[in-house]
Amino acid sequence: MKQKQRAAQILRRLEAGLLAAGTLWAAAVTAGSDTAASALDALRTALPMSALRWELGDFWPQDGLSPAAALAIGEAPLLLAARPAVAERWALERQEVPEEDGETKVPVTTPVMETPLDTETPVEQDNGVPAKTLIPSGSDGYFVSGLTYISNRTSHALTASDFQNFTAPAPAENGPQILIVHTHGSEAYTPVPGTDVVWSGDYRTTDYRYNVVKVGDEMAEVFVEAGLSVLHDRTLYDYPSYSGAYDRSLASIQRYLEEYPTIQYILDVHRDAIEDGQGNQYKVVSELNDGRTAAQMSLVIGSDGSGLSHPNWLQNLRLAATLQNAVLEEHPSLMRPITLRNSRYNQHATTGSLLLEVGAAGNAPQEAILAGRLFAGKMAEILTAPQT
Repeated sequence: MKQKQRAAQILRRLEAGLLAAGTLWAAAVTAGSDTAASALDALRTALPMSALRWELGDFWPQDGLSPAAALAIGEAPLLLAARPAVAERWALERQEVPEEDGETKVPVTTPVMETPLDTETPVEQDNGVPAKTLIPSGSDGYFVSGLTYISNRTSHALTASDFQNFTAPAPAENGPQILIVHTHGSEAYTPVPGTDVVWSGDYRTTDYRYNVVKVGDEMAEVFVEAGLSVLHDRTLYDYPSYSGAYDRSLASIQRYLEEYPTIQYILDVHRDAIEDGQGNQYKVVSELNDGRTAAQMSLVIGSDGSGLSHPNWLQNLRLAATLQNAVLEEHPSLMRPITLRNSRYNQHATTGSLLLEVGAAGNAPQEAILAGRLFAGKMAEILTAPQT
């Protein structure tokens, strides 16, 4: 009789434990859901993956591998033994899937096409990478505001009135006004052959001479020369782990804003990676009127399309369009179309947040530096112009 009572008690405790675990799992899965319908969808999506992880014994993965990847390497003892290396390679290959607030964003798979034009590269910047100038082949697929083309990858409808009567707010006084960060700071360029550089991944390096941090240095210098106060965070948030870089940079951005509430403009400076049909890198360039060659740039603006709160995303887009129009008036091919995406890219932090892609992996560092300085110069002109 006592044995039956003891068995019943153990069974009840086991049932309670399973119920508690299930409740915690459901709470974690639905934490980012705003409605009952979205919570149900989250549970429906997560259940099969969780069941697969249960079957694999891979309950709490620390390396970001998907259940399918864990299943695949589990079939090969050699791969399983090298799981950390496989996970690192997996993270490096997910360049267009930033993690934000613990959620992985789905990359866009149907980009609007641009027309590449062959162009020549100055000898001093000839790193052996083919050069192209990417320009829109027409207005189809774009929303056009002035000189600016916008590739809208969201369900939000844009109207001409969204971009009328917008003036960039004057920077606050008596404190830092601009913050430059690099969520993917190890993103690097391609110097001329024979350059002594140590690579930490595909077109990535911790050498500040050849990654996007150097571009941030040059931009900060231009802002300071224009009388603006700048903070430049040179932290490599994507090294040694690429996964979770957006979470780490957001935590720092929030600390900066708490310590320096005068910060209104945040530039997250990256570089793109562009390949041809055979997987070969090529550089994107703009031939300037004075004969110099700069890397083409593009602005990426986030929205609330992922379901995460970002009520003022349109303000960032209006700022981006204002800056882009000003740059294109002087340098008609320097800016590629703006891309409006569903992910937030930490741009909910302020209404002056921009993600700037300066060139591509194939560009020479000098081309990227020149582009960054030109953008910073035009932005400084706008921010310091007398308010009317």
